[in-house]
Amino acid sequence: MQAWIIVGIGGFVGAVLRYFTSGWLQGSVSTFPIGTLGVNVIGSFLLGLVMYLSEYGGVFDGETRIFLTLGVLGAFTTMSTFGYESFRLLENHEFGFFALNVFATSVLVVLAVFAGKVTAGYLEASL
Repeated sequence: MQAWIIVGIGGFVGAVLRYFTSGWLQGSVSTFPIGTLGVNVIGSFLLGLVMYLSEYGGVFDGETRIFLTLGVLGAFTTMSTFGYESFRLLENHEFGFFALNVFATSVLVVLAVFAGKVTAGYLEASL
């Protein structure tokens, strides 16, 4: 199948998943963008998991890898939304939430990729 079709279908799936997941996580939390932080951490974990299972475990073929990484996870994670929401926190003089959001997102997404790598190692060993 053409790569652009695979990415497009995955993007649709990822965008819908982001919409529901972010909304569910945000719940009734007022101004702190916990929904965006949550999808970025979840997406980073899943990207680490898929990439390490693909690169080192041979678990996914090329088309599946493109579907999951560029399509689903590319649409699921929301770094552009993160930038906008962070800027809005600054505009609204919510400096504590701004700092928390930038710090938490930066640190947690890197840790989530590492957790995905570790999980991939455990899964690979059990296959």
